[in-house]
Amino acid sequence: MAQVSKTPVSDFDAAVRLLSGGTNVALYNDLGLPGIYVIKPKGNLSDVITTESMGVHPAFRVDGHEIDAFYMGKYLAAVYMGRALSLPLQDPSAYQVDASDKGDAPNTNVNFDNAKLWCEANGPGFHLPTIAEYAWIALLARKNETMPHGNTNYGASSDAAFEKGIGSTYGSDGRVNRTLTGSGPVSWNDNGKPDGISDICGNVWEWQGGYRIVEGELQFFADNDAAMQWQQNAESSLWKAMLPDGTLVAPGTAGTLKWDYTADPGTESAAKAFRLNTTIQFKQTVEAPYGGQTMQTLTAAPGVNIPERLIALGIMPESGKANYGGDWAYMRNMGERLGFRGGYWGDGAYAGVFGLLGAYPRSPVDASFGFRPAFIPTP
Repeated sequence: MAQVSKTPVSDFDAAVRLLSGGTNVALYNDLGLPGIYVIKPKGNLSDVITTESMGVHPAFRVDGHEIDAFYMGKYLAAVYMGRALSLPLQDPSAYQVDASDKGDAPNTNVNFDNAKLWCEANGPGFHLPTIAEYAWIALLARKNETMPHGNTNYGASSDAAFEKGIGSTYGSDGRVNRTLTGSGPVSWNDNGKPDGISDICGNVWEWQGGYRIVEGELQFFADNDAAMQWQQNAESSLWKAMLPDGTLVAPGTAGTLKWDYTADPGTESAAKAFRLNTTIQFKQTVEAPYGGQTMQTLTAAPGVNIPERLIALGIMPESGKANYGGDWAYMRNMGERLGFRGGYWGDGAYAGVFGLLGAYPRSPVDASFGFRPAFIPTP
């Protein structure tokens, strides 16, 4: 069982708490192996978006109950003995069977289902981070004007070329691809401080739970229920579609929200403009094209309401509000597509905490795909 009490449970945990001023903790998995996590205390919707609602942000409501905090892995995961560990100076998503193993080819196994499995293998409460949790972090960074930089230009930041991390993998051209976890400057942390979450912009796209696209229809888990160790397979009955008023309903219900191109996407591999709609007028017929544009420029079709819930989940921009960092959103409206956040090392200005990728199914693996573990206290 993971240790989450405020009383230090080891010298390592005590040191982590002391050095971070109490905002970071060491949590131990079922094998007694530690990981470092950043505490994100409970906050309200009104803390991060313009709203009259007095309720908590969805990240802090799980299975009908409010939680005091969630714990986000400070570092991108490396996998050891089938468990996702949040530790510094690791190659993101590198995989080792045991202590004698030098590591399999990194990222050969990091599809959605394995990322979820390796997080949950740590023990009760551990999970693949959810769209609600990522949204809270992104919206808070926007509010506090700490939008993080990251490895978005082959080992360096596209926003500040002098900001660099330590290379962990290299391309055939010799340029840095991934960088070691936490090896960049504090401007690569979500709050711009040493106690923040590292590499949440760039480095690798991060698999997230609780959001998918099925034949263009947006589907979710309620609130932050995706943080529970429940099935998120294609057939799960917990997936819900959304109406324009924010109500969650059964997938396939008439009038649910969908991603739709603004014109025939054709068959060429290129970014095409898209929007929120309640019907699909322009559905792609082949894999190649994809919807892609800045989060800030996403809109809905005429007469289609944008529910507050989508703004709270960082899927649609808040009307009249800027500073989404130029981050890009992507989709395909054919088949099942799972979600990523953040961007990767070659995305340049397109990467960022609001970066949202919904263009790939759950099965692909790629050197630019990764994840991190998260945790919620369990009874």
